[in-house]
Amino acid sequence: MHHLPLTLIGAPTDVGASVLGASMGPDALRIAGIAPALRQRGLDVQDLGNLPGPANPQQAPQDGFRHLAEVTQWNRAVFEAIAAALSAGRLPMLLGGDHCLAIGSISAVARHCRQAGKRLRVLWFDAHADANTPASSPSGNLHGMPVACLLGDGPASLTALGGPPALQPGEIRLIGVRSVDATEKRYVNERGIEVYDMRSIDEIGMRTVMTQALQGVQADTHLHVSFDLDCLDPDIAPGVGTPVRGGPTYREMQLCMEMLADCGALGSVDVVELNPALDLRNRTAELAVDLLESLFGKSTLMRPPSA
Repeated sequence: MHHLPLTLIGAPTDVGASVLGASMGPDALRIAGIAPALRQRGLDVQDLGNLPGPANPQQAPQDGFRHLAEVTQWNRAVFEAIAAALSAGRLPMLLGGDHCLAIGSISAVARHCRQAGKRLRVLWFDAHADANTPASSPSGNLHGMPVACLLGDGPASLTALGGPPALQPGEIRLIGVRSVDATEKRYVNERGIEVYDMRSIDEIGMRTVMTQALQGVQADTHLHVSFDLDCLDPDIAPGVGTPVRGGPTYREMQLCMEMLADCGALGSVDVVELNPALDLRNRTAELAVDLLESLFGKSTLMRPPSA
């Protein structure tokens, strides 16, 4: 299995989140051994350390957003770092931080795809739809809005990071969703976004969900995985700020990662919303590292997969 060289980029902030602590996520992943684990898979891993950015001012929302200036600054920094890694022919892995950072990361990936003439497919693993718009957000927390922002619905400082809106509705699949506001439901349905919520995972199984979510992914497709750790069931991943019961099990997520590895199109990854302040003995970070090893080819299979 041939892999691009990997670049780890830490973005230690929780300015977009509802609770503090995701700012410690990148270092918790490093303590859990993310770089050595991936090097053991034979990967060339470069860790750029943590990007600098503004502190969390812990302010109330202004004009429907909390910390828009800080969120914009962080996303610009992420955008530049991800863009630089991609243009150097490396696979960027963003270590978050909260999920608002995916705006910068996916905007950079989308611009890279436009320039390289590649098709883009984003798989968004999350308990939440993250599709609030400024008009619908009850809290003003920007980590509840990245999907809408990436589709062009949000503050201009975030929707136009890479030029035009980063995504078309047909380029993203939401997986593992189980906590959605009525306005988000309406938004997702009106925009025609494909969603594999927990009920569909229960009904048709993770294998079929992943087969459908990866349909049409080919050699010219850049696959971006945006992995919010609250997608996982909180019984196995307690270290998240907004836990929702009833998520995918360890085995379901393991299958996901192995199927993503098998498809061979992986080009970039976000690992976000790890909150060590709420974790138990870094268990969630260790689980994340374990799953990322599978994403990069560590298989639980006893025999080689039949061609």
